[in-house]
Amino acid sequence: MLSMSFRSFAVSAALVAASASATATGLTIPVNALTADSVQAFSDAALKSFALKFIGVTVTPKGTATASASTTGAYVLPITHITLKGLKIASGQARGAALVISRENDDGEVVGFTLANFSINYETKQVLADTTPLGSTVTVPQLPLYNYNALAPLALKYKFPLTITGHEVLDQLFLTPEAKAVFMDSLQLPAVAIGLLNTTDFGTLTQDISTKFRKTPVPNKLYVPAP
Repeated sequence: MLSMSFRSFAVSAALVAASASATATGLTIPVNALTADSVQAFSDAALKSFALKFIGVTVTPKGTATASASTTGAYVLPITHITLKGLKIASGQARGAALVISRENDDGEVVGFTLANFSINYETKQVLADTTPLGSTVTVPQLPLYNYNALAPLALKYKFPLTITGHEVLDQLFLTPEAKAVFMDSLQLPAVAIGLLNTTDFGTLTQDISTKFRKTPVPNKLYVPAP
């Protein structure tokens, strides 16, 4: 096997992708027909915080997102696009995947927000998502959600004649200031919760990519929460 660069993968992906579209910010290549998934695995610390009586948060997958069959607290987000900027990968996207973060407030009302259409910005080292409070029609597009560390930078391998696989692990997922504000306001959390949001590592994002085709392409339309 020959180790390949992310750039080489992008070129190969372009060869097998159905189409590509140039944009002002780069070249966006659809990969929704390929076996490419991102798995958000919440850390034990995050899950314990969610379960605290004064928080009581529930995570529900929506759109193309699904709960992992093998790992508690993990969710599979199909990757649908990669974007090239010059000769570098600028971002990877999971359009159509969504997670609803919710809880019951003191009045017994369900409050929270939807995170959808996730992306990884490799230039700023951030995970972003369209963010919509429950019951609202106002969405903040691509709100910075997590800052991350590249625990295992994307490693790509080629096997004759045309099989390419890639694996990447991002860890130390800490909420951005913008995300903390959304958690506190939309979930109506008590003031004491800010300490947990400041210190909790939310887990890992693991990307596994292959040029093997899916049996059925994943829909790549943006997820829009119902009003």
